[in-house]
Amino acid sequence: MTVVKELRTKLGLTQKQLAANTSSKLAFIQKMERGLITPTIEEIAPVAEFLGITPGILLDSLKLRALDNIGEGYKTSLQGEAFTIPRVKPITPDRLYMVDLFCGVGGLSYGFEQTGRFEVVAGLDLLSDRAKTFSANHLHAFSVCSDITKITPQTIQDNAPRPFIVAGGPPCQGFSSIRPFRTLTVNDERNNLFEHFALYVDALQPEWFVMENVVGMLTHKNGETLTTILELMQSIGYRVSWKVLNGAYYGLPQSRERLFIIGNRQNVDFVWPEPTHFYVYQGMAGRYSQVLARDLFHGALPPAVSVMEAIGDLPPIIAGGNATQYEREPLTPYQATIRNGAQNLALHEATTHSDKMMEIIRQSGRNISAVQHLVTSGFSTSYSRLDADEPSTTITVNFVHPSSNRCIHPIQHRALTPREGARLQSFPDTFVFNGKKTQIVKQIGNAVPPLLGEVIAEAILANIA
Repeated sequence: MTVVKELRTKLGLTQKQLAANTSSKLAFIQKMERGLITPTIEEIAPVAEFLGITPGILLDSLKLRALDNIGEGYKTSLQGEAFTIPRVKPITPDRLYMVDLFCGVGGLSYGFEQTGRFEVVAGLDLLSDRAKTFSANHLHAFSVCSDITKITPQTIQDNAPRPFIVAGGPPCQGFSSIRPFRTLTVNDERNNLFEHFALYVDALQPEWFVMENVVGMLTHKNGETLTTILELMQSIGYRVSWKVLNGAYYGLPQSRERLFIIGNRQNVDFVWPEPTHFYVYQGMAGRYSQVLARDLFHGALPPAVSVMEAIGDLPPIIAGGNATQYEREPLTPYQATIRNGAQNLALHEATTHSDKMMEIIRQSGRNISAVQHLVTSGFSTSYSRLDADEPSTTITVNFVHPSSNRCIHPIQHRALTPREGARLQSFPDTFVFNGKKTQIVKQIGNAVPPLLGEVIAEAILANIA
């Protein structure tokens, strides 16, 4: 039972009555209670106020509920007709070709291309703004905007050469049963999204595959989901291993854990990348033996890249303000790399905050305790300021809303801008984001950091050398 339904039931209200009292659509209330959607902070605010709960707390509870149902939510989120975008540049000979499924904006595959050895030749995503952003940054790729359950691998095969590697992050959809691969067929409505990924891998026959997902998959269905995925990929001929990687160990100015599952048809043991930076952190997956950390050798490693090392060269702006020009030269190696030769500054636009929020922001600290006299409730990281000299906490799709997570600028009195969020995710300033600001913020928050993609790509290259 979701928090919304629990509180509504206590008040003795029907869904229709709750919708009427909050000026919401009945379908919105129904989908929210079923965990099929994760609304924005703005959408949920009237409901939260009526139910007497902080919007940030209600939103976080819905996110936890959505993990079990994200596959169903995937099937209800397609907007508009499917379409394709032709590649802008011809395919380069003698590259290692890559196909990116569930690609989003293509952060993972963009990182692969930064090695100079890989070339992305096709990508597929459900949402049109993601597909357009992917296409704008992967010029050699044929891009498909479609529900993967409605097309077949032949669409990729007809428009791209056989890939050396297939990557993807299929949303975690619940299993009603565990079926052997030989019983699966394309477009079978019983297939979950992992099974679709496996069908595409089997059809495209890459030498390697990379699957990434949230760390929560480790405990999803009491570990059944992960075990099933490993067995599924092994059954189609791949030697498989998995690890949880924290980007802060590899130069990302953000503590962000992702689960990676990697397999190859060459029957070789994949050698995972060693950390390049030292960072003390006990993560969600810290108790799992497969988690990669190297705390014992921290003396030989430089410290993790900090927030201000990543964004400190950007012009200071006030809440509601923006800047379109750089005012100083890069101050750190990370800033020089991430600027990537950009001449104009884009997406450095700060959220406009209410007077009440500005009062909270001005008094904010490392956690909510600094402003407990100003707020009635919230998680420990709500209304909290980032540390200037540490990596940021995990960037989410709400990194412009202080009530939702820890996203207040270390020095300035405002939430992070989309540009700052993109930098903390390791997107260069030249990366093109398409869509409305709300869409772009979600694109950034949902992405796999390109830097992690590059780290994985280099490790694969080392394994095949």
